[in-house]
Amino acid sequence: MTEPAPSAKKTDGEEPQPTLLEQMGGVSGLIYSSVPVIVFVLANAFFGLTAAIWTAIGSAVAITVLRVVRKEPLQPAISGFFGVAIAAFIAYRTGSAKGFFLFGIYASLIYCGIFVLSVVVRWPIAGVVWNMLNGTGQAWRKDKPSRYGYDIATLAMAAIFAARFVVQRWLYQEDYTGWLAFAKIAMGYPLYALGLLVVVWAVRRSDKRLKALAENAPKPETDAEVEARLREKYAAPEA
Repeated sequence: MTEPAPSAKKTDGEEPQPTLLEQMGGVSGLIYSSVPVIVFVLANAFFGLTAAIWTAIGSAVAITVLRVVRKEPLQPAISGFFGVAIAAFIAYRTGSAKGFFLFGIYASLIYCGIFVLSVVVRWPIAGVVWNMLNGTGQAWRKDKPSRYGYDIATLAMAAIFAARFVVQRWLYQEDYTGWLAFAKIAMGYPLYALGLLVVVWAVRRSDKRLKALAENAPKPETDAEVEARLREKYAAPEA
């Protein structure tokens, strides 16, 4: 009995494309990013700032270890831990629970500025990062409609960071620590999902255009065709 032929994916060595949720870290990524924030707010309410700081750091360490044990990507685990550590340090230095959110607030402002600047200099981050990670080169920059689509995607992400800064900065000034925690979670992954939808639209639009341009581009002549054309051009006229 012959064995069934392997599927096309395995034969071609292609990996299935990750879904939008998987690109964001999946449901576990949402939970991981929310736990230290929730733990901090609850511990601060019941046990005070010092306990809240150490509890948040402890939860970040536990999440990092869990990710390592489960052999999940290490980079998000490390960046998540350092993000919580920096937030906790600021809360300790300011002596205020709302200081825990200060780093994220101004990080959003910086990200917004970087994304807008990348559009101004005609290197929209959405296009640069996507095509760099996928090794597709710089052809998209030579096609104005493709670059325009990536401009829109980049500005959409900039708008998300701007909204995060404006809302959370206002909550910070009004001392609404509990609402700060809610806003940080609600304006995190859910808003990023909307932004990524725009990025996906720009990617598909650009890929479709570049593929059409490549198919319609004139094909280079073969050596035989060049030789035949030269013979025809320089052939001696008949008597």
